[in-house]
Amino acid sequence: MIIGIGSDLIDIRRIAKTLDRYGERFTQRVFTQIERAKSDRRRERAASYAKRFAAKEACSKALGTGISRGVFWREMGVVNLPGGKPTMELSGKARARLEGMTPSGMKALVHLTITDDYPLAQAFVIIEAVPDNGN
Repeated sequence: MIIGIGSDLIDIRRIAKTLDRYGERFTQRVFTQIERAKSDRRRERAASYAKRFAAKEACSKALGTGISRGVFWREMGVVNLPGGKPTMELSGKARARLEGMTPSGMKALVHLTITDDYPLAQAFVIIEAVPDNGN
């Protein structure tokens, strides 16, 4: 059962300007260490950061909080599964919100898709509750 859905669309040029203006102050405040390491080694650095920014916005919408109610940017991080598929890793109040919205006897799966086509980056997040069979 779907318990949350969110999407976001962002202009890569906006992120590029923010990176130029604030640099590490911006990246350290918003992105996890894993996200920074991955994005900083990309040729299209601004597009990589923009996709991750969009993913955080989409995830916050799927959680029903937006970036408020104690949910912070770095509590939602894009990570890649062993096969390369992106997903969201949640911590802190974002994790607590996810646990609170997951029905009893179920576990939450966070599905993420991200893409970019200059000048836009886009993300969709679907949070699914599935039976928790102890796995």
